[in-house]
Amino acid sequence: MNEGKPTKAKWWSRPRPVSPGVGEVGPVEDISGPGADRDSDGDHNSDGDHQFERDYKSDGDYELDRPATTTAPTGVAGAGSPYVAPAEPGAGSGVGGGAFELERPAAVLQGNVSDAEAVGSPSDAVPAGRAPVAAVPAQQAPEDRPRPLHDPDPYSTPPYGEPGPWAPAPPVQHPAVTPAHGTAMPPGPPPLPAPAPLLAPVPYPSNPHPAPAPWQIYDPWAAPGPLQQNGAAVETKTQRRKRARKALVLGAVALALVSGGVGGAVGAYLERNGGVGDVTLPQAAKEAPGRATDSVAGIAARALPSVVTLHVRGSGEADTGTGFVLDTRGHILTNNHVVEPAGSGGEITVTFSGGESAKATVVGRDSGYDLAVVKVSGVGGLRPMALGNSDSVQVGDPVVAIGAPFDLANTVTSGIISAKERPITAGGEKGDGSDVSYVDALQTDAPINPGNSGGPLLDTRARVIGINSAIRSADGGTDLQGGQAGSIGLGFAIPVNQARRVAEELINTGRAIHPVIGVMLDMDYTGDGARVGTKGGGAPVTAGGPGARAGIKAGDVITEVDGQRVHSGEELIVKTRAHRPGDRLRLTLRRGGSQRTVTLVLGSASGG
Repeated sequence: MNEGKPTKAKWWSRPRPVSPGVGEVGPVEDISGPGADRDSDGDHNSDGDHQFERDYKSDGDYELDRPATTTAPTGVAGAGSPYVAPAEPGAGSGVGGGAFELERPAAVLQGNVSDAEAVGSPSDAVPAGRAPVAAVPAQQAPEDRPRPLHDPDPYSTPPYGEPGPWAPAPPVQHPAVTPAHGTAMPPGPPPLPAPAPLLAPVPYPSNPHPAPAPWQIYDPWAAPGPLQQNGAAVETKTQRRKRARKALVLGAVALALVSGGVGGAVGAYLERNGGVGDVTLPQAAKEAPGRATDSVAGIAARALPSVVTLHVRGSGEADTGTGFVLDTRGHILTNNHVVEPAGSGGEITVTFSGGESAKATVVGRDSGYDLAVVKVSGVGGLRPMALGNSDSVQVGDPVVAIGAPFDLANTVTSGIISAKERPITAGGEKGDGSDVSYVDALQTDAPINPGNSGGPLLDTRARVIGINSAIRSADGGTDLQGGQAGSIGLGFAIPVNQARRVAEELINTGRAIHPVIGVMLDMDYTGDGARVGTKGGGAPVTAGGPGARAGIKAGDVITEVDGQRVHSGEELIVKTRAHRPGDRLRLTLRRGGSQRTVTLVLGSASGG
């Protein structure tokens, strides 16, 4: 810092007036003699002159010239003692009269000194009228010599801290030192006026720019400002509030994360180990038993009391099927293939949904329609099943099927109507075709299995729209008799309009009447349409029958019935049996490359 530069005395290091008692120095005499403190005009310098000299320097500081070492004149007492030569005007600090130099006392060796050395030269004698200065021991014990309050500091750093080599240190205030030799100090300048009181701390203005480095803003003599120890600006109230809010939010997030982790761990532990104490499983409260009438539950609740399960035994065979009550007199409708094993001497047992059982007898049956009617006697409280209208059914309508698949009574399934007027044939085990049934069926995807035969297919109002009769199983079968194949979503039901007519005939006469055209069909024809036979034991066209009267001849191919396309002989039979005897039909014929349309009235034939 200040190495190599002479240290200039500052006002805080100026000598202070020393009282006569310090260092046991006697009264200070005027060593300058008369006229020493006078200026060139012979007048004493007044305080005003000293003030003028002090004001002459711009910084209020002055230097004291080191006094010239002179030897006292010959013959002066205390030869060898230091002698202060009178300062000439203008010497020393360069100030006018009254300024003088102090001589540092010469070291006096202990022991005998020669007279020549003690007396000195005549030039060393004290001039007349000058008072000698009291002698001071050459060396003073270290413990007797006053020590400065602070050790010398070559870097002029303050005694109260070390800001470091990067910051300029404030000047050190050195206390005044009383000369060890006891030489009286001239009166110093008057004390400086008291420093002005420090201003009140001014709040540090908010500065959007970064705070400067500490060593750029450090001022040891400036009023204290709102600076932190690192020199950064103090945050404003808004900034502190924002920081506190941010800390609160971060704390809340951290707490939530910790809580979630702990809760997840506890929950996982409880779930893995089953918690503590006894296990109590939650359960819904008991609800009212009532359901919407058009729901599956509502439909089943109304229909089940009218559904029965039939167990048939006879001729070494046994079968199980389903039926439903037609009236209060005990008539029950089912499929022909269900009661067929009973024959004329078999046994049929009817079990109602409530568990009651009764014996039943066959009233009538028809293999062509695959329908049969049985009757129970002595049973009261029967609830007949309501009948719907199959002509009003649309594809996609929801349906419910009830039956006893595999002897599981009162089984309820549901689905929709998949198709209408689907021509199917079932039976044919006898080989002569007498047991083949032709049905213009309703197709449904409601699960139907062996044991559902004869059961009702219901609409959303719990009305019968069909009698479950056949399924298409994976093994290629189309009936519910014999095999134990399950449902694959292809079930077929006899339309209730046809079943109602046949049931009435069976109840009233014991036999069903089949509508006929009066022609023999070639069932081996593989072309499109139904061809009238050309060979056989009988006439292809019945004389005087409906076909003969309409002009149908052998070899004609019937392609349409009432505008609906016919692709085979089976389809023509199905379309015909969907009507009653006496109904009028319009047929489209193809004969020899030409096409014609004929109209006929259906005849009747006794079924079996």
